[in-house]
Amino acid sequence: MNEAWPYVPHVLAGAKLTIILSVASLILSCIFGFISAAARLSDVYLLQRVSQVYVSVIRGIPELVLMLLVYFGGQMLLNDLGELTGLWGYIDVDALSSAIFSIGFIFGAYMSEAFRGAYLAIPGGQLDASKSLGLRPIAYLWLIVWPQFLIHVLPAFRNNWLVILKTTAFASVVGVHDLVWRAKGAASATHNPFYFLVLAALVYLCFTILSERFFSYIQGRMKRGWMSI
Repeated sequence: MNEAWPYVPHVLAGAKLTIILSVASLILSCIFGFISAAARLSDVYLLQRVSQVYVSVIRGIPELVLMLLVYFGGQMLLNDLGELTGLWGYIDVDALSSAIFSIGFIFGAYMSEAFRGAYLAIPGGQLDASKSLGLRPIAYLWLIVWPQFLIHVLPAFRNNWLVILKTTAFASVVGVHDLVWRAKGAASATHNPFYFLVLAALVYLCFTILSERFFSYIQGRMKRGWMSI
């Protein structure tokens, strides 16, 4: 046990990169999710089909497989396209960027369904009511749709964030020096994996508990604000 203590700060230092990876992936997933949800809700059949295929493919392939495909195949595809078109030279995609893109792309599909469901939960008759009041479309979206959309989407958004947070553990497979990667390295150096894996599990548990408390607080405030209108 004594030989394990010097490695504890080294392992905990990976928590910072885990949070950076999680937040960046969340932001990217929201971008993909909004684009896919807008395509699914549009009147253009081709956009609807593309969005449906995107969501179906993501649901059918494990996250780790997709991450490995992006990491190993994405760089090869980019460089092959650059060589074929002559538009760019050799591109070296680092492990962190690959992990952020793959996790964001994966959870963009789940965010898409969350955004679409939240929008469809808003009664359509409110649009007619806003027109009768003379509200412009931008005012209708900001004053009527947006507050209700946030309330409906928050539970699914919270669940997706928690899953994204735990999915970042897969990033260690492609060489991201996150919490899990450092825990495995310390375990290998000391030949004592139990302590460091428990340490990593406790850090993830702390992140999860803090996230749950934060979202519960936000959800409570939003509900009180909405009920007071």
